[in-house]
This record gives sequence, C-alpha cells and structure tokens, in this order.
Amino acid sequence: MAKRGKKFVEAQKLVDKTQTYEYKEAIELAKKTSTTNFDATVEVAFRLGIDTRKNDQQIRGAVVLPNGTGKTQKVLVFAKGEKLKEAEAAGADYVGDAEYITKIQQGWFDFDVIVATPDMMGEVGKIGRVLGPKGLMPNPKTGTVTFDVAKAVEEIKAGKVEYRADKAGIVHAPIGKASFDADKLAENFETIFDVILKAKPASAKGAFMKSVYVTTTMGPAVKIDPSSAVSKEK
Repeated sequence: MAKRGKKFVEAQKLVDKTQTYEYKEAIELAKKTSTTNFDATVEVAFRLGIDTRKNDQQIRGAVVLPNGTGKTQKVLVFAKGEKLKEAEAAGADYVGDAEYITKIQQGWFDFDVIVATPDMMGEVGKIGRVLGPKGLMPNPKTGTVTFDVAKAVEEIKAGKVEYRADKAGIVHAPIGKASFDADKLAENFETIFDVILKAKPASAKGAFMKSVYVTTTMGPAVKIDPSSAVSKEK
C-alpha cells in the first residue's frame, strides 16, 4: 500500500469515514481538505446499480455545467467547406480534415476533444484504434458527431463534460476547481446528479445510486448522501 503524505493524513482526519454527508457539506469539506499547491480539480464519482455488460444499461452522455469546469478545453474539428468556417468562428482551436488525421497518426495529441461532422466519420474511423483507448473518439451520444459544429464547440468551451460508466458501473466527472465558490460547485453537482439520475435504465434492478463520493486531486474522498440531492427536487 502506498504511503500517504503528511498533508493527506492530516486532511483525512477531518473526514468521518463512517458518515455520509449532505452534498453541500461534502463539497465544503472536499474544498477544505484539498492538499495540493495547485488549483485542484473537484470530481464526483457515482457507483451505479447497473450491469454494463448489457447494452441497455450502458450509460454515456454529456452535460454543460452551468459554472464550467475551470479548464478551457482545446477543440479539434474535422469538417469540410462552410463547416470549417463555422467551427473557426465558434472558437475551435484546430479545424481541418486529412492533414490532422496524418498528424495524429504521427503522434500529435495537442487537443482535448474532437468534434466531427457525420460526413467525416469515415476518415476519422481510420484513426479509431488510436483515439478509442484515449477516450477521444467522437460519438453522437456526447454531441461530438454533428453538423452543428458551432453549437458543439461553444458548449465544450462553456464547460461541457462527457460522462461514461466504466466496467464497474462507476461514473467519474469533474465539477470544477477547488478555488470555485462552494455554491458554484454545488450547482454543477446538482446538474450532473440530475442527468445521471434521469439516465437510469428501465431494466436496472435494485438501488440505482449505490454510492456517491466527492474528492479533489490527491485529496481524501467524502461520501455524499444521495437523498440529500434528490430531496432538493420539487
């Protein structure tokens, strides 16, 4: 087992592992126990009662956080003609077609998200084996395969985050930075919590939200009581 640093050990003492916290209290505690010298990312993890081996229980999508993530994402757009101009006007960092496919094949990855028009997916598919393992392959479910490239780029720049349940049924998602006001982090949490809750597959049995945790980069995890977030709904 890896040895924990002194800062982490001290921070962990502030978190009662036997307790589940109201979500706003948990976020405040996560901010308080951030141990890094840089502006740490605040992340939530949802452990869901789903069987990801079943196609109808795979959860994947994207949501625009109202207060952004604190990180400006670099966007690469694969498109042609007028769509290239639309992407540029919307603030895309890189726009093009074949030349960027060649660059990626040569090992270039100076971007965070790829948006592609449907007519470009045949070309993008050529580098699918490279993009797939890195989670960079455009997908209609996350709004990154679309002819409305301007909207896609603007949403990503505004704080759109993708989420996907892993094999264990856990969804990880950033909700901001430790420097954010707690209220803004809470609003971002509420947004993604509601989206995940509404994504419950009809075939999923038993408890859906098995556990929810919030943590900061290299900080201790704080367990959230999911009912504290559900109860806010009218």
